[in-house]
Amino acid sequence: MEIKQLVYTNASSTITFPFTPQLFFVFGNRELLETSDVIAQLATLYPDSLFSGCSTAGEISNVSVKDNTIIITGIRFNDTTVRSSKVALEDIQFSSNEAGKKLVSQLPKEGLKHVFVVSDGLKVNGTDLVKGMAEGLGSEVSLTGGLAGDGSHFARTVIIEPDGNIASETVAAIGFYGENLAIGFGSRGGWDSFGLDRRVTRSRENILFEIDGEPALDLYKSFLGDKAKELPASGLLFPLSMRDSEDRAPVVRTILGINEDEKSLTFAGDIPEGSFVRLMKANNDRLINGAEEAAQAASEGLENSPEFAILVSCVGRKLVLKQMVEEEVESVSDVLGSPVITGFYSYGELAPFNRNSLCELHNQTMTVTTFREY
Repeated sequence: MEIKQLVYTNASSTITFPFTPQLFFVFGNRELLETSDVIAQLATLYPDSLFSGCSTAGEISNVSVKDNTIIITGIRFNDTTVRSSKVALEDIQFSSNEAGKKLVSQLPKEGLKHVFVVSDGLKVNGTDLVKGMAEGLGSEVSLTGGLAGDGSHFARTVIIEPDGNIASETVAAIGFYGENLAIGFGSRGGWDSFGLDRRVTRSRENILFEIDGEPALDLYKSFLGDKAKELPASGLLFPLSMRDSEDRAPVVRTILGINEDEKSLTFAGDIPEGSFVRLMKANNDRLINGAEEAAQAASEGLENSPEFAILVSCVGRKLVLKQMVEEEVESVSDVLGSPVITGFYSYGELAPFNRNSLCELHNQTMTVTTFREY
């Protein structure tokens, strides 16, 4: 596996590769992606290469966390092949479940080992997207990825489609094929829940209307106090822990938007009626330990250290950790043995907790996907 990573900051940046990559991973600031022609240049230089990536709430380059850059990682595998698929949300009437099914239906099934997906971060229900993809993939193919970000603006997100086109309101995937490719993955949080369990009494998919019979937005604002004036951005600091049954581990849900007229909260994934939610708060040491645990889960079953890793961490973690944010990336790198690392801060993470779990939408987690060829 040949890997080279470059950091693009402006038009004066030089982008060249000593080999012809099969695949480019590209994560960057939305405005820079939309105004720069660097991806178009790469698509012209390497017409047979595939692209995967999206806009971010921060970019990860090895053990550094950056803003207002584009991180470009070119990879040429020894024995692994890659295929791509994409779906425009308007083509399937914005149904996230149908988008997931259609996305994986475009990938050849024979020899498919892993799928990495990037999605619009504001127009997609991540829970339904994962369900649709999982239904089409079956249990033998692993799935990881993330929802695109837009800093703390929540205005618009974009995807780098497989041909290098920059597009909004779309979902794209890369399928990996090869007997000699080992994939690892793990996802952990580290947030502390507090207060009482409260029942969701009215919701529709990812929109929460009532908790314990009270308007959800009013109740949530009462928790936030002065921070309520900064919604929806301040919601990243106080996510909800949700469990929809006694036998399932809680998942974390973060607010993407609010509706003052309906007194509702919109989340990146489903909040089913009858489920129980609790407010959560951050502990920096626990967040960094959570990142370390995600890396340990991603290392399980691998005979050697990975050559390459993609990190998808939540924008809420970045806002909480502030100047300590690179410590969570460093902890992952240390556990994995310092592979080449790329990734981004997201509006949602898609991964199983570990090898024995189903893929789910997470918020406020560090998600790690590792690659090694034998």
